[in-house]
Amino acid sequence: MTTITDTKKVSALEAGTVKIGNFIVNRMGLGAMRLTGEGIWGPPADPAAARRLLRRAVDLDVNFIDTADAYGPKVSEKLIRDALDPYEGLIIATKGGLKRTGPGVWYPDGSPEHLQEACLASLKRLGVDKITLYQLHRPDPAVPLRKSLEALAELQRAGKIRYIGLSNVTLRQLQEALEITSIVSVQNPYNLQFRRRSEGVVNLCEEQGIAFVPYFPMGGGGGDLGRNMLRRVARRHGATPHQIALAWLLARSPVILPIPGTSSIQHLEANVAAGSIRLSEKDMADLNTLSD
Repeated sequence: MTTITDTKKVSALEAGTVKIGNFIVNRMGLGAMRLTGEGIWGPPADPAAARRLLRRAVDLDVNFIDTADAYGPKVSEKLIRDALDPYEGLIIATKGGLKRTGPGVWYPDGSPEHLQEACLASLKRLGVDKITLYQLHRPDPAVPLRKSLEALAELQRAGKIRYIGLSNVTLRQLQEALEITSIVSVQNPYNLQFRRRSEGVVNLCEEQGIAFVPYFPMGGGGGDLGRNMLRRVARRHGATPHQIALAWLLARSPVILPIPGTSSIQHLEANVAAGSIRLSEKDMADLNTLSD
């Protein structure tokens, strides 16, 4: 059984693997949004602790780390470079297409001009010549999706990015994007209790061999992971409700790559340990009764 007390012995390798383009990554990644200040604004209270957490993730065989220029803004990417450069064996995925004016304030800018500027700035902050996975952070209602994606395709042809991903898209937008360029990943909010808006997206990703990267994989504070059914399944496995929520994602589809974010090494180790939990058919049937 996997418990919160023995997680230091567990590796992200136990969660299996998924393809990102031609790269193979372990199916328990790390979201680096939380390695910033309150409201995802400014530096963390303890930058050294954030760097230690990033290094501990790599020690646990986490080889997919997701960030964005808007996290901080700019803070998360800089911390990742300070802690992990030269990124041997790692996929550092970042995003562009959102701007910030203060804590908790986000607004889209999917213009080709902004995406070009944002990508070049992320290259510099990360200290790389090419970003392995560059994701459109959110479609901009003021800019046709085609124009945003054509800008990313141009960056790809220029050798600035290797693969293109999407974030916060509907099924229709994903279908449109696939007619414009090659997409290797989709990152949407998705978890055990609040998932129906992205069910079609997950299914299409599985059909097309596209990695689906759920953010807020444990609810993001929006769901009650202490519900009785979830607690009962957790007790069967000697695990926490949060670990079971992650295990459910891994069992839901082989293309799902959870990226739970945290600023705590203890929570990081518990998240990675969830990859060793194997849910039964009964577990899945019980858990699937929890939904919005």
